[in-house]
Amino acid sequence: MSINDLTSMLTDPLMQRALIAAILVGLAAPVVGTYLVQRRLSLLGDGIGHIALTGVALGWLIANVMALTPNDVLALPGAVVAAVVGAVAIELVREHGKTSGDVALALLFYGGIAGGVLLIKAAGGTSANLVGYLFGSISTVTSTDVVMTVVLAALILVVGVGLRTALFAVSHDEEFAIASGLPVRTLNVAIAVIAALTVTVAMRVVGVLLVSALMIVPVAIAQLTARSFRGTMRLAMAIGVVVCIVGLTFTYFQDYSPGATIVVLAIALYAVVAVARPLFARRPWHDPHPDVADDVELARERGEAAPEDQEARR
Repeated sequence: MSINDLTSMLTDPLMQRALIAAILVGLAAPVVGTYLVQRRLSLLGDGIGHIALTGVALGWLIANVMALTPNDVLALPGAVVAAVVGAVAIELVREHGKTSGDVALALLFYGGIAGGVLLIKAAGGTSANLVGYLFGSISTVTSTDVVMTVVLAALILVVGVGLRTALFAVSHDEEFAIASGLPVRTLNVAIAVIAALTVTVAMRVVGVLLVSALMIVPVAIAQLTARSFRGTMRLAMAIGVVVCIVGLTFTYFQDYSPGATIVVLAIALYAVVAVARPLFARRPWHDPHPDVADDVELARERGEAAPEDQEARR
């Protein structure tokens, strides 16, 4: 790979659109993933992704009825609507406790795929038309898709980063958030909505089947080294951008799926960090002068009370 090859890649209109979409997805997905990991809802992205597939097929059906061209002109708007409705529904179900969270996720999993296949058939298409949405098809990203991605990613970042303190409080300890007077229901719905928007933003890059990995794996890597929630989010965002750019660049020169390549790179990075982390971990404390008695031992030898005993008596 030479400088000319990189120049050719960066001047290619298709790659320019793809890089913009990949960078935005790499920034936005880990922001939402940080909250989902904190709430122990790492698989929520998968459930929303499956219901978004029904929205894609519904967009095809509406476009077919209205005789719009191309057939997928309403696919992304349909995915946004379906994902948001599904995410809010699962949050309300979880809140009222009528159905456990994992059962609600299972309903989204199975219902989303089944609904998508049925609706795409009713729209005059086949299940093959859904493959690009299942595994990602960044080569089909249009200028309209880029504009919508920019708008949605900006909204995700504004909410996810701007309301970080309140959203963290709700994700970490919901009862404490209620006692603090925070609008817990509104904040929970906000997390669900930005999770749904993230799924639809990342759908073109990695596909609905792999979108959850891009939301969760960078966060898992960051948690291995970061010491705070803010540090975890920032590091996860940086990792997301790097793996998206590297994966997309690799697939420009090699004929591989961009989505799968990005996810495999992220998982490989997690494995490397997990193996290397113990090598750089802090060594346990040891006494630099083992031959010299400490204050507690000296005090006891003299028949005096140890410092901690003196403090307890006070």
